[in-house]
Amino acid sequence: MANSKQARKRARQATARNQQNKAQRSKLRTAIRTVRKAIAAGDKKTAMEVFQKSTSVIDSIADKKIVHKNSAARNKSRLAAAVKAMV
Repeated sequence: MANSKQARKRARQATARNQQNKAQRSKLRTAIRTVRKAIAAGDKKTAMEVFQKSTSVIDSIADKKIVHKNSAARNKSRLAAAVKAMV
C-alpha cells in the first residue's frame, strides 16, 4: 500500500490509465478481428473498406504508444496481404 500522499495519487492514476489502455487494446483487437471476419466472408470490397477503417484505428493506438509502432505496422501489413490475396 502506498504510504505517501503522492504515492497514493500515482496509484490512482496508474489504475485509471491501466483501464484506459485496456480499452484501447480491446479496440485494437476488435478492429483486427473485424477485418479477419470480412476476409473470411469472402467479399473483397467489404474487406477492403473494413481494412481501411481499421488501419486508422491501429495507427491511432500506435501513436498513443499503447502498442509498439512496429507491432502495429506488422498487423497492418499482414491484414493488407490477406485482403490482397483474396480472389
